[in-house]
Amino acid sequence: MGWAVITAAVLAATPAFLTQGDVTPEDALVAEAEASWVALEARYVAEAGGFLTQAPAPIRLQRGVGLAADRNAQSKPGLVELRQNTPGVLDERLRLALRHELAHQLLWWVCPAASEDRLFHEAFALVVSGELPIWREGPYQSLSVAASELARSPAVDTSRARRALARILGEDRGFPQALSRRLRQCQDGARWVVPVSIDELADVTVKAAAEATVVLSRHSGEVLLSEGEVQRALPYGSTLKPFVMAGSSEPPPLLTPRSGVQEWACGQGLPKQVDGRTALLRSCNGYFLDWGARGGAAADFGPWGAVLTAVGLTGKPADMADAIGLRSTLALSPWGMAQAYRLLAEARPDLIEWMKDNAARGTLSELPASAAYVGVATKTGTVRDAASRPQYGWIVAVDADVVAVVMRPGKMPRSFAAEVPKVLARVRQRPGLDAAKVQVLGLASTSEVEAGCRGVGFAVDQGTPRPAPQGFSQLKQLVAKGPAVCLGSPWRVRVPGLPSEGRDYAGSFTGSTPPPYRPPPGVPTTERERSARRGSDFIFRTTRLQYTAGVVAAEDAASKGEPRIALARVVAHNEQHAETRHGGRPICDTTHCQAFLGTVRVRPEEEKALALPPLKWNQWLLFSQGGQEPWREVRPRSQVESLLGQGVASLRFDAGRVSYIRAQQESGATFDTTESLPCEVLRSALKLPACPRTASFDGSNLIFEGRGRGHGEGLDVEAAKASGLSSDDILKKAYGQPARSSK
Repeated sequence: MGWAVITAAVLAATPAFLTQGDVTPEDALVAEAEASWVALEARYVAEAGGFLTQAPAPIRLQRGVGLAADRNAQSKPGLVELRQNTPGVLDERLRLALRHELAHQLLWWVCPAASEDRLFHEAFALVVSGELPIWREGPYQSLSVAASELARSPAVDTSRARRALARILGEDRGFPQALSRRLRQCQDGARWVVPVSIDELADVTVKAAAEATVVLSRHSGEVLLSEGEVQRALPYGSTLKPFVMAGSSEPPPLLTPRSGVQEWACGQGLPKQVDGRTALLRSCNGYFLDWGARGGAAADFGPWGAVLTAVGLTGKPADMADAIGLRSTLALSPWGMAQAYRLLAEARPDLIEWMKDNAARGTLSELPASAAYVGVATKTGTVRDAASRPQYGWIVAVDADVVAVVMRPGKMPRSFAAEVPKVLARVRQRPGLDAAKVQVLGLASTSEVEAGCRGVGFAVDQGTPRPAPQGFSQLKQLVAKGPAVCLGSPWRVRVPGLPSEGRDYAGSFTGSTPPPYRPPPGVPTTERERSARRGSDFIFRTTRLQYTAGVVAAEDAASKGEPRIALARVVAHNEQHAETRHGGRPICDTTHCQAFLGTVRVRPEEEKALALPPLKWNQWLLFSQGGQEPWREVRPRSQVESLLGQGVASLRFDAGRVSYIRAQQESGATFDTTESLPCEVLRSALKLPACPRTASFDGSNLIFEGRGRGHGEGLDVEAAKASGLSSDDILKKAYGQPARSSK
């Protein structure tokens, strides 16, 4: 039904308003009443799904006689009595009172069966008159206290009772669903057997949620475990208090607890002055409410509001009570919670350090499971109903490698605290979840490297998250002041020469300028080699498992079974023995270290490799494609001599080195010198498939011949494929027995 049709029908049902001259100006009063009635009936039509065809009876508007001091109006069917403080002036207080009483008149007309349901009448009148925000002002009131106050005054005829009712109705962001259901009952003409109850009005609309558990990698962002409805948004309790602190414009202050105030009941032994750390660990509502009242606290989460909205927070907090979950008006899914905490751990490690004390000093202390939380940052949250019973319990746990969010309906967090360490232990059965860092994209100009996030990207600026531009942008700009994190998907990275859609990098980036590279004296190097040995301005962090899979895919994507396991074990070993490659900086992504072209789908061989014991060699382990496929390459003699020097007469290859004779002149005499350098220098500079076996002269050219691919040292991948050996035997054949460490 169109809005114009609804409005026309409503206008046709407007009652006649009668005045007797004691509330002035009369024409303005009648106009106000008519406009209010149209709005009230339109709301009824929208919620009840229909309207009555019979015309309402006339309503008399007159000055109230004998009104109580705290009342601005009162009414009974067909009569509204108003208090007018200044003759001839319809102030806002009178207008609100008029709308409130007309709401009662509307219900008496459309729903006579509910005429004696005082709580239903008052709830409807508070919502539709526009008074709700006014009654919600003042000190915060918990849901259970509001319910108790309302139970003591069922007639809802005092200011305290109306404020309590407003608190309960505030659990719904829109029109309360309990009232919508009852209005439809009115429209259907159903019997009003059971009056509206406090519990019915306080009902949180998402009670039927099942258990939910989600675990993310802090490094790669991948979902490691997902059980239950992890995408379903639910009221979150106190779990977002760290984001209030992170988003605030001032450091958390020292505040004095207020005795006798329920929200300051934050456990025994509360100090005379409470700091932010204690307030966070004790989850002290009074601290946050008082901080919000004095100013400086981010009741809207500050810059973190954009993060929370991006991962699914259902609205913007109206005040601190909304932000810290004292009202159930907002919701966030466990998945969204985990994503937000992943970014928080990246941007604000100081807050994560605070939360590591929760099992010792906070809401998870003095439990049998507390000892299992050593080194784990935690935050709890509880959503309660009007009777203070738990509806949802939350525990967020952040350790060095993962973020876990566990939600249990109907439970307090302390009652299921023992479950979370078991969840973490179960996830850690998957190997290689610790961090791996790699210098990436160093062969490209920094201005040419672009990154885009298909999820929600953020660049951290000195602890503050800034939304990344849509689409691709320069990576150096994203990491200029801190890490760049993509929530919900891998980064896509592209450089000239690659497909326009780029490659996946599941992890985070930071900027780090490497020191200048100076090649050893007498060792010829190309510009590309100098770039590879210099390293990169970009550090990429992912899991060791993801890194290993990426290298294996780049080095030999076709390998499988035991040879792939052997290669993966070497790759993982080298990542932790890279000190000889870049002098204390992370491993690089070129063949100077190990080729890495981004993250890929992990295969079972990589998981099996990292589940095996670490290799016992204490040095970098070389490997190459190897094999026995013959090859023949021709290079100009001038190119070779530009590398080795003029007068090269012969070349011989042995034990990974090239030895060559070169004719030199000195003081008019010609003599031969024998020189040597690593064969890999020659192979790389001339772009040969492998270290040659022979070299012969053919006029102005040199002909190189050899077999296989790569430098030919260490693990021969092609030979491993043909060997039929286990990964242990493949590695022993390639590297011999590891040397025993001296004691």
